[in-house]
Amino acid sequence: MAGGLKILILEDESLAAERLLQLILQQEPDAELVALIDTVTDAVDFFQNNPAPDLCFFDIQIADGLSFQIFEEVQVESPIIFTTAYDEYAIKAFKVNSVDYLLKPINPEELAAAFEKFHALRRIKAPAFDWELIQQTMQQFSPQKSYKTRFIVKAHQKLIPLTVAEVSCFYSAHKTVWAQTLEGKKYGMDTTLEQLEPQLDPARFFRVNRQFIVAFDAIREVITYSNSRLKLILSEIEEEVIVSRERVGEFKEWLGGNSF
Repeated sequence: MAGGLKILILEDESLAAERLLQLILQQEPDAELVALIDTVTDAVDFFQNNPAPDLCFFDIQIADGLSFQIFEEVQVESPIIFTTAYDEYAIKAFKVNSVDYLLKPINPEELAAAFEKFHALRRIKAPAFDWELIQQTMQQFSPQKSYKTRFIVKAHQKLIPLTVAEVSCFYSAHKTVWAQTLEGKKYGMDTTLEQLEPQLDPARFFRVNRQFIVAFDAIREVITYSNSRLKLILSEIEEEVIVSRERVGEFKEWLGGNSF
């Protein structure tokens, strides 16, 4: 008897990968996860040295680049469903040739529709993937750099979708990165501030010191502080947030020239 679908997941956020796998198993209980990969480099290595999985789920932007880079280095024979938190991408670019595109947090109904499309294409033995066609379609749209609009965070045993519009600041404490919301809630995140910073829209967020990345919408007051520094009063944050001396000039420019 044939086994279940062999699935590969390319995702650099462990909570998002965990949630995606749970949703996949709800749709395909016999599916087998053959690899969970979090970098472009490891993905290229996998496809060079292993049989092609039945189906792949690729996050578009991961820690070391875009998953599209994989196709420039190795031939991928598997059908692919792209997942991303960036709704700015041109969706039409991925609705071609057995490829689907899902926005995070993944909607179970949309995932079910993607599996229906996959099985239908599999029955007629459609070609797995046409990278040249994807490139041609993407060139028509020329999308600009996109930034994260959503995150998956964990509260107790629950996975919760969190939009960047809800965030007052991201900060590091007790070896954990926390997302503090404008409503005063905080959630632990599986990342570092160094990994997080380039994923955030610089028009909305600013790294004021080694510990804090603050949101423009959360700043209530800016107070002159000792040693040519600035103190920020943020929504629902009792702790003092200090703009480091070397960042004050750039912060003032960002604060005064901020526009959305």
